[in-house]
Amino acid sequence: MVNIAEIPHGLISAAYLVAALLFIFSLAGLSKQETSETGNLYGMIGMAIALIATIADERVSNVFVIFVAMAIGSFIGLRLAKKVEMTGMPELVAILHSFVGLAAVLVGFNSYFEMGHSFQLSITDTQKMAINIHLVEVFLGVFIGSVTFTGSIVAFAKLRGLINSAALMLPHRHKLNLAAGIVSFILMINFVQSGGSDTALYLMTFIAFVFGWHLVASIGGADMPVVVSMLNSYSGWAAAAAGFMLNNDLLIITGALVGSSGAILSYIMCKAMNRSFISVIAGGFGTEVVINDDTDYGDHLEINAESVADLLRGAKSVIITPGYGMAVAQAQYPVYEMTQALKDKGIDVRFAIHPVAGRLPGHMNVLLAEAKVPYDIVLSMDEINDDFPETDVVLVIGANDTVNPSAAEDPTSPIAGMPVLEVWNAREVIVFKRSMNPGYAGVQNPLFFKDNTQMLFGDAKESVERIFKAL
Repeated sequence: MVNIAEIPHGLISAAYLVAALLFIFSLAGLSKQETSETGNLYGMIGMAIALIATIADERVSNVFVIFVAMAIGSFIGLRLAKKVEMTGMPELVAILHSFVGLAAVLVGFNSYFEMGHSFQLSITDTQKMAINIHLVEVFLGVFIGSVTFTGSIVAFAKLRGLINSAALMLPHRHKLNLAAGIVSFILMINFVQSGGSDTALYLMTFIAFVFGWHLVASIGGADMPVVVSMLNSYSGWAAAAAGFMLNNDLLIITGALVGSSGAILSYIMCKAMNRSFISVIAGGFGTEVVINDDTDYGDHLEINAESVADLLRGAKSVIITPGYGMAVAQAQYPVYEMTQALKDKGIDVRFAIHPVAGRLPGHMNVLLAEAKVPYDIVLSMDEINDDFPETDVVLVIGANDTVNPSAAEDPTSPIAGMPVLEVWNAREVIVFKRSMNPGYAGVQNPLFFKDNTQMLFGDAKESVERIFKAL
């Protein structure tokens, strides 16, 4: 039987390389719905190999403590995975990002206290440079981790509804962010030049905690899907920084993969929302928003489920536009049954998915896949937006900001300039909502008052079930 302590370091490095390749294959698989299951499998196998290789590394001590920590973490993770619904996935992802940030902070402090940070007169220039590089690694790791930790907690609280989703508009907020960055940079120079200063590290950590909180608090609810993706990127860079401090190649590679992919996704989402990437990550820099709640849009029209069924029976083409409200009501399953009933009648049914529908990238796609909706009828905004004028009926189920005409018509709106699904161009629009309350961005939707729009109030799941029964 092979002793773990006798496993050569080269074999550990080879295992890390295999794990890194599996993580890359995982990302490639997750880029398409058809291969996402395989991508997840690659990721799980890669993580299992990484854990086994790390525990088998001869440099790792206190293996028993690691096993205990893994057992506790696995128990909590399994409990959360079984308990959390898909509607709670965005806030779960946000709070998990905070754990990564906190881990980077703890690793940074531990690495700093273990290095023996006082200079010795006899050290060589090469040794001094190595110490300085490590001090920079510690400082940046703690800074990024601190920003990720508090920023993710704010994102969790906003998504959970524990605090207001509206952007926090403090006076001179951008100057405050800039000052925090400049002071942190000065502290880093002092930290390195002094060979490690406890005061500089503690002060920077406090500033970074406040900076992370303010950065995300200053971003409005309409941009929260981008924020979650951005925090995913931050957590990746925090993990990479921890990898440098621990001299762990796999952690560096994994962190870089997560950090770069999260940044790319954030950029793509910003383009889809007509947002400046820099402005979003800088806490809404350059965006001046006016919310006008006094506008009189007129009266809305109401409809019942039986009348909606009559409209659908007479239609040739139907587009379903889901949003977060569908996720909350768990309406995806009856929506699938209704879709099958319509298709059996020879009606062309498709789904229109906005890039930021829901509160997490791909949220709606996952929900529909969970309900066994075929991939080929689930289309992105760019693929289907031009088809609305030739569509007989559009069912807007729980969507709000992603179908708001204000994005194109009101330059002072919080969602001004954001490309939206132009559902109002269809012949008939049915909006499923519980009430006339505004969406997550906090603005009213003029779509509800258009002549070709009718409101179906109530729980989305129950409404769809009544329509299916009437069909």
